[in-house]
Amino acid sequence: MTGLGLVTPAGVGVDENWKRVLSAVPTASADPALAGLPVDFSCRVPPDFDPAAVLGRRTAWRLGRHVQLGMVAAREALRDCGLDSSTWDGARVGVVMGNSLGGTATFEEQCLALRERGAQAVSPLFISMWGANMVAGHIAIDCRAGGPNLVVTTACASGGTALGVARDLLRSGTCDIVLAGGTEAALSRTIVAGLTSMGVLSRRSDDPPAAFRPFDVDRDGFVAAEGAGVLVLEREADARARGARVRAHISGYGGSADAVHQAAPDPEGSGFERALRTALSDAGLSGADVDHVNTHGTATELNDIGETRVLRRVLGPRPAVTSTKGVTGHCIAAAGAIEAVYTVLSIEHGLVPAVANLERLDPRIDADIVQGSARAMPVEVAVNVAFGLAGQNAVVVLTAA
Repeated sequence: MTGLGLVTPAGVGVDENWKRVLSAVPTASADPALAGLPVDFSCRVPPDFDPAAVLGRRTAWRLGRHVQLGMVAAREALRDCGLDSSTWDGARVGVVMGNSLGGTATFEEQCLALRERGAQAVSPLFISMWGANMVAGHIAIDCRAGGPNLVVTTACASGGTALGVARDLLRSGTCDIVLAGGTEAALSRTIVAGLTSMGVLSRRSDDPPAAFRPFDVDRDGFVAAEGAGVLVLEREADARARGARVRAHISGYGGSADAVHQAAPDPEGSGFERALRTALSDAGLSGADVDHVNTHGTATELNDIGETRVLRRVLGPRPAVTSTKGVTGHCIAAAGAIEAVYTVLSIEHGLVPAVANLERLDPRIDADIVQGSARAMPVEVAVNVAFGLAGQNAVVVLTAA
């Protein structure tokens, strides 16, 4: 990993994100676009974010929100790693992005146009603004990346899955450089209403900042969010040869399916355990080697209990465990990539962020959860976890450069 880029509710850019996550100050607030719904709050990218100013007015106008966020994060990641896309061999550069729901706001707007004004009112840009695949395509156009171009969709595991696929493109020799990550911008009324009906969202409309409470005894679900995270991946020898800063290594990856239920995670955690053990084996490490885990940590009953039980079973009591979603909200398909960036920063800075809003740890959770303030400690080996609807799991093992 040589380049990092972020656009999330915690800020635009990696530095802003890291400061906010270390502060453990939540970003959830009332959302006027959701007014009148049973859950009327969310975590949105800061309102001063202007995609037209970054991408150009004409370009931004043609893009769905999920593409705008992904492109801005990709540009930051490329700046961070020092690569010049005007001089590289684009045929050797791939793009692998995770996305789950595409341009949901665009879809709602065009459905309304069809219903109220007829077929002629539907925009010719509708399909290209809505499609989940368009984020990888537009990133490739923006930076002249002519290699494999993919969007992976494993629900909330998509960002983690994208990192695993990208790593394999490098290992196989198919690519020399891969931009990988995830993006999601699905804070539409229909999607939030659907998540509410599923029973996975917090109902604390009277106090949105305190709503998302991973591992807390009083948790009642997550807060929906938007965001994007992109990382530049290269083979180490190539990066060293050009004098790049190697920020961390993807040393292991494991993917699996629970194959149990369309919505609920496997109560035994067997699918997650397979992915975790596979990732550790791929990295040539044991559970005892892991210093830190950035969990999926959704503040739902089944996730928090099941996830930490598997961590204890496989890794033992040693790792410092956190969930950064209490600050950012749950960015759905982008979560795994965003949290991979935070995990890289934990390795670099020797700091593990505290879990926001954690006041009383659920006594059933047997793990070293970081509470109160960020913990200073050496982090040589870290695990990043992402789960998706229908039991799709992605685990990435990151190690210090």
